[in-house]
Amino acid sequence: MDASELYDPEFRELIKSKKPTIIIPVGSIEQHGAHLPITTDSDIVTEIASRLAKKCDFISFPTISYGISHEHEPLFNISIQSRNLRGFLRDIIMNNYHTCWKIIFLNGHHGNVESLNKLRKTMNRDYLEPYGYAPVSCYSYWHFMKHEFDHAGFVETSLMLAISDKVKMKKAKKGLITKGMSEKERKRINKLSTQPGGFPKVAKNGVWGDPTSATKKDGEKFLAEIVRNLAKECQS
Repeated sequence: MDASELYDPEFRELIKSKKPTIIIPVGSIEQHGAHLPITTDSDIVTEIASRLAKKCDFISFPTISYGISHEHEPLFNISIQSRNLRGFLRDIIMNNYHTCWKIIFLNGHHGNVESLNKLRKTMNRDYLEPYGYAPVSCYSYWHFMKHEFDHAGFVETSLMLAISDKVKMKKAKKGLITKGMSEKERKRINKLSTQPGGFPKVAKNGVWGDPTSATKKDGEKFLAEIVRNLAKECQS
């Protein structure tokens, strides 16, 4: 269920009867080409968290919509420092460890990965192992699908078509295509794209992939696959 469906008496009763697993989605505010809204990462991860919560009887809390997106400069982004994101999420953990059995940070943006993994390792080492606090897990949803991921390309555009009416397909244009590149060139591009201001250097229009053939049907297939695989991982 979503936290918006809970009220204080019910939540306190739930904690007494069964410590729940809670999901905290983490997204970003950044450019996604000319056809997707700047909230795309947060929108997608919010939907996945909601579906996962319903499937597994978890509780999905409000999305943290700001992330680490310095790689998109000078294209639009609102970024926070890694230490600030970790500090903010640490406070959330410390305020919830006694109310739940497990805390899952569900990530919707590649730039957050390193910070979230560092937070997970630190919290589990310093608080779970010595004091028995609720374990912290971090998952990036695109690791739970077979199709190669992108940025504002076929995958993200299909996902947004499945959950939003804000997609402007008439403005969708092909961006960086890595198919056919050498492994060396792909590694160079991948490394450059994650550095501050590096993404526009490899994808000038802010798009990695080709969104022009994206469909709502494909988006629903991706969502079902991601939620199914995430549920297996979270319940294992």
